[in-house]
Amino acid sequence: MLSGKVILVTGAVGGIGSQVALAYARHGATVILLDKHLARLEQLYDVILQETNIQPAIFPVDFKGATATDYQQLAQSIQESFGHLDGLVHCAADVGQLAPVANQDIRQWLEALQVNLTATYLLTHACLTLLRQAPQQSFIIFTTDSQQNKAYRGAYGMSKAAIECFCHQLSLECEAEGKVKVNCLDPGQVKTSLHARVYPAIDPQNIADPCAVIPAYLYIASEESRHLHGQCLSAQMDNIPVKVLS
Repeated sequence: MLSGKVILVTGAVGGIGSQVALAYARHGATVILLDKHLARLEQLYDVILQETNIQPAIFPVDFKGATATDYQQLAQSIQESFGHLDGLVHCAADVGQLAPVANQDIRQWLEALQVNLTATYLLTHACLTLLRQAPQQSFIIFTTDSQQNKAYRGAYGMSKAAIECFCHQLSLECEAEGKVKVNCLDPGQVKTSLHARVYPAIDPQNIADPCAVIPAYLYIASEESRHLHGQCLSAQMDNIPVKVLS
């Protein structure tokens, strides 16, 4: 389904990001793994190579400290190695501080905005030319959270709202050209360390594993979803026609 595609996944060693990267590789894609944890990136690299015999690429990047120049250099490296990019999936996220507005720590506020919004924008900006150079229609998936406007969500919630706005703006700008489809995806209640921080009172035994939302990420990456553009979708929607390989 994704044979020959080159897809960049951020937050690649997170609960959802790692499953997305592995699923794309199982379906034939060359995945570019982006995260700050080098040792865990190398572990995922080994798993993907062993399971699929397709060599991924790894780029250790800390979104909290990376600059626009760093993302431009990353895009240049992708250009030199692959010539184009077929997909960009944003799974990286920082919960920051979950607290009342009056009690927010400014440093944590700025760091969460940097990871969730600014870094996402800078990476997308750097990769747009590569995405437009793809042989077929490429895609961008922004991972969001529909519970963004609840109390105490802080910079995490506001950044997710801003990401949805960014997705809408970018989709309108890409619509006429038709080369890049742009959508938001809400994973919903999924058993990850990020979810445990945002929803500490929820028993993890009562929510889905990350692999449960992978069919939606696969579907949006596929040719079958060409009609989806500028939308905010639920990853746990019914009737996903793409199945995860066992």
